Amino acid sequence: MRITLCAAAAAMALTGCGRDGDVNLLPGLGQFEVIGVEEDDMLKMRAGPGTGFVTVLGLPNGTILNVDSCQPMGNTRWCAVSLGGIKGHVSAAYLQER
Repeated sequence: MRITLCAAAAAMALTGCGRDGDVNLLPGLGQFEVIGVEEDDMLKMRAGPGTGFVTVLGLPNGTILNVDSCQPMGNTRWCAVSLGGIKGHVSAAYLQER
């Protein structure tokens, strides 16, 4: 039973962090670039880690953010980020290490 639970936990840690099967474990925190946002859309920087929080900013592809930490919330990995003096949270699925 213990082995089964450990294997399931490891599988969940390796999936759901990225988008379209891409494993994005964010190996080193620091500067990351916003990627994968639809052409006419922006990544929402939110006040907290989840879609229930208000949007602070809209971020287009190519925006460089400082990532302080990341945490799983449901099926999404949310990262605490800053841009200048503005702080918020974004989905790790749209971040690529620089």
